Amino acid sequence: MKLIKTEHAVGWFLCHDITQIIRGKTKGPVFRKGHRIEAEDIPILLSVGKDHVYVRESDIGDEWDREGRMLHEDDAALILYSLCRNQNLSRLPDIKEGKVEMVADCDGLLIIDEEAMFRVNSYGQMMIASLHNYFPVRKGQHVAGMRIIPLQIERSKMEEIQSIVGDRPIFTLLPYRKKRVGLVITGNEVFYGRIQDRFTQVAEAKVRAFGAEVIAREVSSDDPVMEVSCIQKVLDAGADLVLCTGGMSVDPDDRTPFAIRQLADRVVCYGSPVLPGAMFMLAYKGAQDEIAMMGLPGCVMYEKRTIFDLILPRVMAGVRVEAEEIARMGVGGYCMHCDPCMFPNCAFGVS
Repeated sequence: MKLIKTEHAVGWFLCHDITQIIRGKTKGPVFRKGHRIEAEDIPILLSVGKDHVYVRESDIGDEWDREGRMLHEDDAALILYSLCRNQNLSRLPDIKEGKVEMVADCDGLLIIDEEAMFRVNSYGQMMIASLHNYFPVRKGQHVAGMRIIPLQIERSKMEEIQSIVGDRPIFTLLPYRKKRVGLVITGNEVFYGRIQDRFTQVAEAKVRAFGAEVIAREVSSDDPVMEVSCIQKVLDAGADLVLCTGGMSVDPDDRTPFAIRQLADRVVCYGSPVLPGAMFMLAYKGAQDEIAMMGLPGCVMYEKRTIFDLILPRVMAGVRVEAEEIARMGVGGYCMHCDPCMFPNCAFGVS
């Protein structure tokens, strides 16, 4: 590699991408690594502020570092990618401007080892940026980008960061499981036909967005014995996710939390530091927490996004949610009710 004045670079080959920025129009490489500089390229290079360029004599063979001590930005970015990639994640084929971008190969829940990512980003001369942790991604969605900061870096530094991070990938993408959902709609007002049930439509739409199937639906009065019976019926039908709607507040007739406790083996929480969704309940049934049971507060029926939207993707991906995790959701747990709603591309649920 050699640094020379741009006007003397005709016939040499670029060692890195050259970025052009035209405000409001484009930002990207105007010349790519390996491009042979021609006379007509000189004005363009000068127009993007390149009075000097890094070049080499040939685009064949490895002239970057004959002693093997240094790595080009593209090769170093691929090492960062090797620390990040996992099953269901891959990279875009082209490395542009020294940057590798990672995409999702399926719908699923993105989980990040935040401590390992912090170690990389605090090491110096390298970076990884991503979507936030527990982000529900779609197939083909870009989830992260990584690169080193300089044009080249010592091979020993990349070897050291590999040792620091270890063999466990920084990113995991868990595909959603085909959950069988049982709905229990509670409340005298629905049971006796005083009002129309609107919970079912909302709950079904949300779970079906993750590939789940509603296999059973029961409607109960506020009688706790009947509520327990209805929950048992959807369990007997084969539900591995039970959603109980209504009856979650502190009113004397609201007995859904009691009914859930009668059949659950472990209660994670009743109440959450998230608005909307303070009266949310999460419990599990089974020795291995095979069946998730949720008590959904009334806000789920009329608010666009609630605690249910933060917990549901994790449950659908088979992630166990614990009380400490929910307690930490208070930071970022206040929905700003934006119009239009951009969830999950917003700060709701980001701690």
